[in-house]
Amino acid sequence: MFRAILTSRLQAAFTAAGIELPEGFLPSVVIASDTRYGDYQSNAAMTLAKQLKTNPRALAEQIKAALQVEDLCEKITVDGPGFLNFTLSAAALAQRLAVIVKDDHVGVPQVEQARRIVVDFSAPNIAKPMHVGHIRSTFIGDSLARIARFIGHDVITDNHIGDWGTQFGMILHGWKTILNHEALDKDPIQELVRVYKAVNAQTKADEAVLTTCRTELVKLQQGDPDNMEIWTRCVALSLEQLRQIYGKLDIHFDHYLGESAYNDKLAPLVEHLLTSGIAEISDGATCVFFRDVPELADKPCLIRKSDGGFLYATTDLATIDHRIDEWKADEIWYVVGAPQELHFRQLFQVAKKRGQTTRMQHIAFGSILGQDGKMFKTRSGESVGLLEVLDEAIERAAAVVAEREGLTDLEKIQIAEVIGTGAVKYAELSQHRMTDYKFSWDKMLALQGNTAPYLINAYVRTKSIFRKLDGEITLTPDLTITEPAERALALKLAQLAEITHDVLIDFRPNLLASYLYELADTYHSFYEACNVLRSEGAVRNTRLTLCEATSRVLKTGLGLLGIQTTERM
Repeated sequence: MFRAILTSRLQAAFTAAGIELPEGFLPSVVIASDTRYGDYQSNAAMTLAKQLKTNPRALAEQIKAALQVEDLCEKITVDGPGFLNFTLSAAALAQRLAVIVKDDHVGVPQVEQARRIVVDFSAPNIAKPMHVGHIRSTFIGDSLARIARFIGHDVITDNHIGDWGTQFGMILHGWKTILNHEALDKDPIQELVRVYKAVNAQTKADEAVLTTCRTELVKLQQGDPDNMEIWTRCVALSLEQLRQIYGKLDIHFDHYLGESAYNDKLAPLVEHLLTSGIAEISDGATCVFFRDVPELADKPCLIRKSDGGFLYATTDLATIDHRIDEWKADEIWYVVGAPQELHFRQLFQVAKKRGQTTRMQHIAFGSILGQDGKMFKTRSGESVGLLEVLDEAIERAAAVVAEREGLTDLEKIQIAEVIGTGAVKYAELSQHRMTDYKFSWDKMLALQGNTAPYLINAYVRTKSIFRKLDGEITLTPDLTITEPAERALALKLAQLAEITHDVLIDFRPNLLASYLYELADTYHSFYEACNVLRSEGAVRNTRLTLCEATSRVLKTGLGLLGIQTTERM
């Protein structure tokens, strides 16, 4: 909020000073990297001085003289080679603090132009368990959707599940020959995985089994009633378990439109691409070539195999049509791992050739590694199940909570779930999405450092202040910010308004995570420096307001990361 206002005033100062800006040059203000000189700063004078071939400090002084920020700043200085530094007034900080404690959006402004955004994330496969490899897409996608919706965008979340593919040939054959129905009733996914693995092993030992599986798949694709019934049951059982996992994670989707939803669209889509000249036949296959795109010139997009089979690209193009035509999407975000970069570059180029102008963004991410620096796997070399990760995190959190006094057994269970699940989410979201990181139980569950338990504990501390008070406390607008620790906390609280919008510039939830960690640290410093309960009058009201504002911002910020809070810990 402050940054946007100061930026606007800075741009106006250039005009007032009679300085003509070069085309494309936009003066900007950022949060100061060194608060000894100010709260916000701008290097606009230094940057522009190079283009105008003039002295940067002199130019900065000229701009400073034209600035109209008396209602916000107590001081503006020109430092170093020409930095403009802005120090906010205590009155301006107090006004923002009053807004934060009253506003449902804790002072975070809405976007000027709302967009309809489809967020495609998680996307597990039917008849297979979710594993640790789904963590990054699921948690990053959910957080970005929450933040986009919070700042005013119209968000549609779509879980594009893998519910149609070659693995179903094996599952169909196994269902008919080796399925254990009692095991299926007890744990559907585990039994379907067992069946798939067993049949897969059979196909490698006996070519006839592989032929049978392919026949079963063709029958399914042609609409065979028996195979369709089995497939429908597999999808229903898988979705039921998936929804249980998402429920545990407090993640919700507007749609579960898998690959099968677009089966009828694929053949007409390919024919249209051929008749319009976008696609062509090459060695019997249907391809889209990108001869005018140097980096893709030798990488055509295959949309139909020579045997008539369709591919992921075909389904994804049909999905784009649905999202644009039916949902009227302005933007489509794909939260999918970095190895799929080529696929999406091809996909977006085909969409461009088709005249589709909806903004499409591949939000890539790196890998989760074990302590040995290799892909995080079980000892047998299999992917670690997501449910197992969550259960162990909760179990470890429960062992810590069990030692706490004054909590009922039910409270301990609930707190352990909040801390355990939050720890796994925060361990992911506190990382830059393109960074590979090592999965560490000890680090993610630590009560100190940049972890969810530390942030949740900071929230609990804000609430404990009010539990110590007798009777209801009514906070008033009578605020007086005088101590450095009060000022530092008020300033940090005001910055949520900027950070939430910054996250979506490069799709980085870790910016919000870092901010919340800094806020918790700033609050702890305030808590040590400023006695809240023993203060009186306007000072006491101000400090209680700072505690309430911190509580609201921590709860809101963690909520945007998909992390719940608890009143006690």
